[in-house]
Amino acid sequence: MRINPETVERIKQTADIVEVVGDFVSLKKKGANYSACCPFHNEKTPSFNVNPSRQIYKCFGCGAGGDSIKFVMDIDGIGYGEALRYLAGKYNIEIQEEELTDEETIRQNERESLYIILNFAKNFYRQQLEDSEEGQAVGLSYFRERGFTNEIRKKFELGYSLDTWDSFIREALEKGYSPEILEKAGLLIHREGSRPGDRQTTGYDRFRGRVIFPIHHVSGKVIAFGARILKSDKANANQKGANQPKYLNSPETDVYHKSDVLYGIFQAKNAIRQLDHCYLVEGYTDVISLHQAGIENVVASSGTSLTVEQIRLIGRFTPNVTILYDGDIAGIKAALRGLDLVLEEGLNVNVVLFPDGDDPDSFVRKVGAEAFKVHLKKASKDFISFKTEILLADAGNDPFRQAAVIGDVVNSIVKIPDAIKRQVFFHRTSEMMKVDEQMLITEGNKQLRKLQTQKSQDRRQPSEISSPEGPKDLGSFSNDESRQNAEISADFFPLENDFAEAPPRSRLHYQEEAFVKLLVVYGTKELEPTISVCQYVLGQIDGIDFKDPIFHHLLTLFRENFGRNHVLPTDYFLNHHESEIRDQTIEWLTVRHELSDLWKDKHHIDVPLEIDVLDKTSFNNILRLKKAFIEEKMKVCLQQAVHANTGEEQESIMTEFMHYKSISMAAAKELGSVIG
Repeated sequence: MRINPETVERIKQTADIVEVVGDFVSLKKKGANYSACCPFHNEKTPSFNVNPSRQIYKCFGCGAGGDSIKFVMDIDGIGYGEALRYLAGKYNIEIQEEELTDEETIRQNERESLYIILNFAKNFYRQQLEDSEEGQAVGLSYFRERGFTNEIRKKFELGYSLDTWDSFIREALEKGYSPEILEKAGLLIHREGSRPGDRQTTGYDRFRGRVIFPIHHVSGKVIAFGARILKSDKANANQKGANQPKYLNSPETDVYHKSDVLYGIFQAKNAIRQLDHCYLVEGYTDVISLHQAGIENVVASSGTSLTVEQIRLIGRFTPNVTILYDGDIAGIKAALRGLDLVLEEGLNVNVVLFPDGDDPDSFVRKVGAEAFKVHLKKASKDFISFKTEILLADAGNDPFRQAAVIGDVVNSIVKIPDAIKRQVFFHRTSEMMKVDEQMLITEGNKQLRKLQTQKSQDRRQPSEISSPEGPKDLGSFSNDESRQNAEISADFFPLENDFAEAPPRSRLHYQEEAFVKLLVVYGTKELEPTISVCQYVLGQIDGIDFKDPIFHHLLTLFRENFGRNHVLPTDYFLNHHESEIRDQTIEWLTVRHELSDLWKDKHHIDVPLEIDVLDKTSFNNILRLKKAFIEEKMKVCLQQAVHANTGEEQESIMTEFMHYKSISMAAAKELGSVIG
């Protein structure tokens, strides 16, 4: 089904860019606009701009830009139709649909099909938990034993999968879902020897006999499942499937990449943004128990190693993160070595330790919500101090191991991008270790130079670093020795907006762009009654065509429409069907730096805006364009003169050159740019 044009237009008119982007990124007011660190590339200094008056966003680093629909498409990796449906759901807009042709149905985005079947599975598992006899006896009893209320089960959309081979598959096939899409969504495991399309032998349910924890994307869509088995191996010893893993997760799919996802981020993002803090735990039940205790700014790594992508996901909403560890010291030591990259991403990291044998879930149920919150405040330590204490206690009085601890801690400190924070931690660490602060700084400088040298080598050998190796492992909360050796994947001195440089552009190219920008942004504005900017500037450049294909195309559009007494408005280009024109328009409309109100309010200096001096801007624009156009002709004349066959031909060419030069000088004089 296709969403009809009227509904699409209503969605566009209703969706607010600040609200839509704010669901995924923590925005800060900056003049008339909003700014943030870009969610589409890694950066430490905000270059992402949201313009509420134009309803557009633009990143000055990676170049991403568009409207609310484009943002949802890019942030979520979904198609146009699914983005519209997401926004319609957000703003409670009823969708009116039209029938698709057979060909359009075939071309329908497979990712959208995955979201649909995953949502169907979520609803099926929830229904089995609440309504089936087995679900109530097994699944519901388990959740109630853990103290999960009806409200919290609904909030996290918990469910249950019956302990049968194919109860879900049979239901899905009856509803018309194909075995192929069930397998691609990670819900079906193929039975050996089965044939696709054979409903009797297709395969079996992946999550049978388990309670279900849906995993949500930050936008709220279900993208995968975690499932916990409830029957013990002893009770299940004589049955097929004995010795199954306690927890089972969905496999990687087109919509689920576990290194990019944090469990509970959808339910927690608003609280994280409001409180400017995030708690990071290990498991599903840790998250749910803390939510029930009133601590909603909490997410989980779902028992996997923490990755750079997950850290950056937290960083969209807050720079402050506290990691909650259980009392397993061996597991903590294994995780410490990888968590340096959390510092390297610019986050402020604290650590809270629980008594041995307790995790956040068991501890909050043991002591209650208020005592738990008190413990969080009392036990919280910054990551550097925590790491120093753990490693020093392990080293004891052995001077060689103590020396190794100094090197290890300094290596963590130099990962911090902020120089002031580094200085503070060098001072604090020198007091804790009872060593000279300057010695620590000197050692830190050595390590910084090593990082810079390595960085230079990596850049000279791109072929050696370009092969994908999957997400970098930052250490887990388990005692898995294989996760101890995390590699440094980001430079200590990151180059903001480090993108390939565009080839140099000519002066004429810049003037063509300035001229077309004037038309696109201000073409409908009036310089005088009945005289628009478009009418004035087009009348001054007869005989001039542009070289750049996009600028030439835009100029032609203005000329053709003005010939029909119609001036194209800015919104026409913002919603143009050609992405290059849309992107270029967004770039022209987005101002990176805004003038401070202090100029006028405090210093009483009135700085005119571009729109206030359109007459002067238009006049100067025309002169600069003509000057650049004439200078290109002068270059051609000089080239022709060099290759002239006769003196007479050369003299004729130079006469033409001097004519152009006199025009150029006159324009320069008018512009006040004559250089003696």
